[in-house]
Amino acid sequence: MARRSRPESAPVPGDVLDPRNDVIAAGPPQRSVTPTDEVVHRATGARGTVEKWHRDWVVLRLRGGSTRRVNNLAGGFSMHGETFSLTGVSRTPTSTAVRRTASGSIAAPDSGAKVARASRLWVEGDHDARLIERVWGDDLRDAAIVVEPLGGIDDLDAAVARFGPGPQARLAVLVDHLVPGTKEWRLTENQRSGASPDVTVVGHPFVDVWQCVRPGAVGITSWPEVPKGEDWKTGICRRLGWGTPQDGWRRILASVDSFSDLDPTLVGAVESALDALIDLT
Repeated sequence: MARRSRPESAPVPGDVLDPRNDVIAAGPPQRSVTPTDEVVHRATGARGTVEKWHRDWVVLRLRGGSTRRVNNLAGGFSMHGETFSLTGVSRTPTSTAVRRTASGSIAAPDSGAKVARASRLWVEGDHDARLIERVWGDDLRDAAIVVEPLGGIDDLDAAVARFGPGPQARLAVLVDHLVPGTKEWRLTENQRSGASPDVTVVGHPFVDVWQCVRPGAVGITSWPEVPKGEDWKTGICRRLGWGTPQDGWRRILASVDSFSDLDPTLVGAVESALDALIDLT
C-alpha cells in the first residue's frame, strides 16, 4: 500500500523549532512595486521609481529626472522601512493606464518633434541601428538622441577626433564582439582608456548583432557555428535554410518585439550608453 503523504500544515506561531518561523533563514520577502512607488537601492542610496526591471539590474528614475542603473540583488531595496527583493513592476490597472515602450521604459507623454542633441550613439552597421531603433526608438526620440552607423570601427580614433566630443556633445559607441584579445578590443583601447570623459565605449560578446537576438525569439534552439573564413551571415542563413542574408535579416528583425527578445549583454550595453548620453547633470 502506498504511503499517504502528510497534509501540509501552517506553521505554529511561536514554534522556534519550525524553520518556517525563521525569518532570517527564509530571507527577505519578495515583492513587486507599482510604477509610481518610490524605492531606495540600499547599496547605493539611490532613490526613485522603477523605470525598468530585469532579474539582474534595475533602472531607477531619480527625483531630478535622471536615470541610474543599479544591481538587483536579494534584499537590495527598501520602501517605507521594509527591506525586500524586487521581483518586478506590477501592472495593476489604474484610472490612467501606464504605457511602456518596447525597451520597458515608462512612455513619456507625446511632446512633438524635438531638436536633436549634439550627442550621438554610434553603432557599427545598419542592422545594429535598426535593431536599436526597434526596441529603443521611443526612448531615443524622447531624449532626442540620434543613432549613426559607422560602417566599422577600423578608424574609430580618427572618427572620434573629427566628432570632437565635449560635455554637451557626448559620444557612446556600441561595438560588436568586444572581448579581451580580439581586434575590436585593440581598436577601442584608446577610447576605453578614459582619455576623454565624454566618450563611452560599450559592447557585447557576439560576432554579430544578429546573435544578440535570443534564439527562441526566431524559432531556433541555438545560433549555428560558422567556421572562420566563411561569411558569417551567409553561413547562418545556409545552415538555417533562411535564403539570403537579406531574407534572414527580415526574419530576425520581425521577431523582435521588446527588450525581452534580446540577450541581456546587449540590453545592458545600450542602457549604459543611453545613461551616459542622457544624464547630463
